[in-house]
Amino acid sequence: MKIDASLMFDPARVATMAKALEDAGFDGAYTFEGQSDPFIGLAAAAMTTERMELFTSIAVAFARNPMSLAYLGNDLQTLSQGRFILGLGTQVKAHIERRFCMPWSKPASRMREMVQAIRAIWHSWETGEKLRFEGEFYQHTLSVPTFSPAANPHGSPAIYVAGVGPMMTEVAAEVGDGYFVHPFHSATSFDNLSLPALQRGLDKAGKSRKDLVVSAQVVIATGLDQEAMDGAIFSARSQIAFYGSTPAYKPVLEVHGWEGMQAEWTKMSREGKWMEMAGSVTDEMLQAFAIVGTPAEVGEQIVARCGGIMDRVSPVIYQADTELLTELLEQIRAADAENSDGA
Repeated sequence: MKIDASLMFDPARVATMAKALEDAGFDGAYTFEGQSDPFIGLAAAAMTTERMELFTSIAVAFARNPMSLAYLGNDLQTLSQGRFILGLGTQVKAHIERRFCMPWSKPASRMREMVQAIRAIWHSWETGEKLRFEGEFYQHTLSVPTFSPAANPHGSPAIYVAGVGPMMTEVAAEVGDGYFVHPFHSATSFDNLSLPALQRGLDKAGKSRKDLVVSAQVVIATGLDQEAMDGAIFSARSQIAFYGSTPAYKPVLEVHGWEGMQAEWTKMSREGKWMEMAGSVTDEMLQAFAIVGTPAEVGEQIVARCGGIMDRVSPVIYQADTELLTELLEQIRAADAENSDGA
């Protein structure tokens, strides 16, 4: 099981943090499309690292087009010398239409075609064959030598797709090299919702489970002292309520019988009652959606929950510094080794 860490920092700090994470022993590091462009940070990280895989988790696919993503992916694959993974997600309709001013329709079908179009563009650059991708949403039929990169010496990047609902999860398995498990999940929701959808996608593409990397972001509440623990627990409750307020994520709540909380959290968010939202997350909800404890306890729980199921795990930690991340990594490795020895 590979262990990854976040590079969600001020872009000016990303290069230094990436080097520190690689030195600590992390297998990969990722950026997120939040308050800054996810590709800029990875370009900086690629310049200071040599071993770690670098990926977007996620970049908003529908804020861009297949050609722009193909260029970004190709350039970062070159810059990182073959260590880049293009991680894509949809965001929700309101953000695509009202924040990015881009079209929204049939998100699962559009994502399938997005991935197929990016691969068609890369194939054209690699082989020199005429580009002719004509789909329902994207048509790419012009590619001249002046604007076509040479074949990438490191090959094309892998593409991972994020999904919560069954349709998008199925598409991720069908056309993606990997599937990002959203932080807002539980062991129960993954078993009941994600696994069946992944299998349907694999079956549709004629692939097996070994053909798909499953990468899970897991909300973690941990710290090296009680004050840090208290802050991390509050942050985890806040994240759970924030994610749960999104209508698209309601199926995750339904698995546990908590679907009524979605409307309640949405109402609170519109009223700006962020503290109240966090306070309404019960201990049972916290334990379902997050892993809570000391670094040693968290390491054991991550292995128990994700070992043998997830291929990669990305702990999502409140205000994590290098010391805490390194301690957690060591504890996960130790628990994983002990689990393997006892298997």
